Amino acid sequence: MKPHLRRARVADLGTITRFRLQRTNWLAARGSDQWTRAGRGLPIETFVRSVARAVRQGETWIAEVDGEPAGTITVNDRADENLWSPGELADAVIIHYMIVDLRFAGNRVGEALLAHAAQLARRRRRTWVRLDAWTTNEDLHAYYLRAGFRLARIAGPEATGPSRALFERPTAAWSHTFTRPTLTLAAGETTRLTLDPAGWPLAQHPFLRAHPGVITEPGPATTT
Repeated sequence: MKPHLRRARVADLGTITRFRLQRTNWLAARGSDQWTRAGRGLPIETFVRSVARAVRQGETWIAEVDGEPAGTITVNDRADENLWSPGELADAVIIHYMIVDLRFAGNRVGEALLAHAAQLARRRRRTWVRLDAWTTNEDLHAYYLRAGFRLARIAGPEATGPSRALFERPTAAWSHTFTRPTLTLAAGETTRLTLDPAGWPLAQHPFLRAHPGVITEPGPATTT
């Protein structure tokens, strides 16, 4: 079933906290220090306060599958200092705290959350969707690459946090609406489809690269 997105409510904070603790344990079992104190991750209390502020400001969303909370994402125009330049922030929405419940991994929940961020970017007339990922989590980096993002850079030493891998994807890359084919028939001719020239197949589009198709979720995307 396609995930349904809704704004998070204060009552969802317990669910979001559960997502975070579940994901931290999952990552630790695979040798990652993401979100741990040893890896300089935020204490869970700090995380909860930060998410609570985002929820009150209407920046956090919940993905539901069959009415069950399946994931969360926060989208705004802010980032930690020394990651993105002021110009990059002004022309983008920034993703934070994207987590998918392990029970729903493989159901394209992460893909739906990222597409929702792109929809918000379009509404705000922002050209880019950007995020910072845990610097040492190469599996997470691979996930974003499969999702159509590119690694813009690893932020320099002036950015002292543990999430310095900067990824971005053009908002327009989510625009997969093409002109509907027109059916034309000539005498003695079998069916022929004529496409409006403006409806470039995505793989031939002069600006966009091919869509990556179904995005495998290795335990979904998790950002700072």
